[in-house]
Amino acid sequence: MDHVANIALLANIEGMTAVAAGLMLAGAALGSAIGWGLICSKTLEGLTRQPEMAPVLMKNTFLFGGLMEAFPMIALGLAMWFTLANPFVGALG
Repeated sequence: MDHVANIALLANIEGMTAVAAGLMLAGAALGSAIGWGLICSKTLEGLTRQPEMAPVLMKNTFLFGGLMEAFPMIALGLAMWFTLANPFVGALG
């Protein structure tokens, strides 16, 4: 493969990787926002039905909210891995 075609292929791989990383981050952010909304709405429903369960419900809310916040951070790590240490560029040869 000549040098110009190799550079064009490398640019194409890097561009598609950037688009994929952006889609990964957007999906993780959307999923986390929907998850937070569901967690908070169900907590409020539980608090209105049984106010005496407030300490247990709040503990569960913060526990599962923390897990929900971990999801975008994992996606960010994967996106950075694909962007900065792209395994597809190594396969280019």
